[in-house]
Amino acid sequence: MAMSRRLNTSICMASSFITATDTDAGKTYISTMLLHGFKLLKLTAVGVKPIAAGVDADGYNSDALLMQQHSGIALPYSQVNPICYAPPVAPHLAAINTLQPIDEAVLNSALHRWQQLPIQQLIIEGAGGWLLPISEQRYLADWVVEQQLSVILVVGVKLGCLNHAMLTVREIERSGAKLIGWIANCIDTEMALLEQNIADLRQRITAPCFAVIPYAANTAAYQQLALQLASQLQLAQQR
Repeated sequence: MAMSRRLNTSICMASSFITATDTDAGKTYISTMLLHGFKLLKLTAVGVKPIAAGVDADGYNSDALLMQQHSGIALPYSQVNPICYAPPVAPHLAAINTLQPIDEAVLNSALHRWQQLPIQQLIIEGAGGWLLPISEQRYLADWVVEQQLSVILVVGVKLGCLNHAMLTVREIERSGAKLIGWIANCIDTEMALLEQNIADLRQRITAPCFAVIPYAANTAAYQQLALQLASQLQLAQQR
């Protein structure tokens, strides 16, 4: 009986890949907010960071640590972040400089292990933007497409975000990946015409906007937004 329940949970698991318009657009913030939202919905979710660059004094990446800490089940760090480079630079350049190539077999093996976990939601946070190079010829986006992962786009709302967002959306669509939703993450407190920019994006991007995240939301707002994000993602997954 226990084995049957675990099998059913695994089959019902949904996997989502979080990308963004740029580095520092808020992927980790949104990913951990989603994990919190699933916790509020009483769903077991795990967040992972396949590739990271930049570590603390103990050799851990801060974004990956946050994903580990917010996950619904405890996983060892090495399972949360299977590929990590110490220098805070583009991972493929770190790979060249350390003579440690990014091995897609490691990514494949990690994804297989994650998808066997007794969870209902898997949040996979990318690195940088959509077209993150992982070798001379390959991008992390190629791997996402091959694994048929649904994509969520975090738009860092600042001057220039219209161009960044539409370039990313067009490339996601061109690649054949499925963009199931996007999030407007307000990262510039002095952004002019904030509402107009977001409204413009809403009418240009056909995928639904899951939420508009204000800068430094208070605790009550954070709780509500986390619940909204998780609920909207579930709805998108059912379409």
